[in-house]
Amino acid sequence: MAERSLADKLNQLFALHTSRSGQEYSNEQVAVAIADTGVTISQSYIWQLRKAKKDNPTFKHLQALAGFFGVPVSYFFDDTVTDRVNEQLERLRSEQVRLNELTKGSEAQLMAMRAGELSPDRRRLVMELLDVVYRQEKAERGEGT
Repeated sequence: MAERSLADKLNQLFALHTSRSGQEYSNEQVAVAIADTGVTISQSYIWQLRKAKKDNPTFKHLQALAGFFGVPVSYFFDDTVTDRVNEQLERLRSEQVRLNELTKGSEAQLMAMRAGELSPDRRRLVMELLDVVYRQEKAERGEGT
């Protein structure tokens, strides 16, 4: 297997280590979070590293990036470590997706249980409100009604 570049490894971290919402962190979000630790790094420098425009960062910057993503700094130097960490991150991400789906199902079940305890008039009111919110969300997504 060909050795992976620093850009490849960094991009893999961005893809596998997402925010709680499941969205990939932006270069700016990472730069700000790293700056909060006392290490100065710009979002444009992170972009250059990700695009392989720069490929020789300081050890301090690699430590800061590794710290943000919660991986050992050896992730960037040792492909065996990279593979092991990527496997762990993929498993963690799969588990996070599964838990998010369970949570969504639990919320819907809780809503249904609460609605079931309402009077018929109040249930009708809740359904009308739910229809309004549903149509509004579909319109915002451009799905029409």
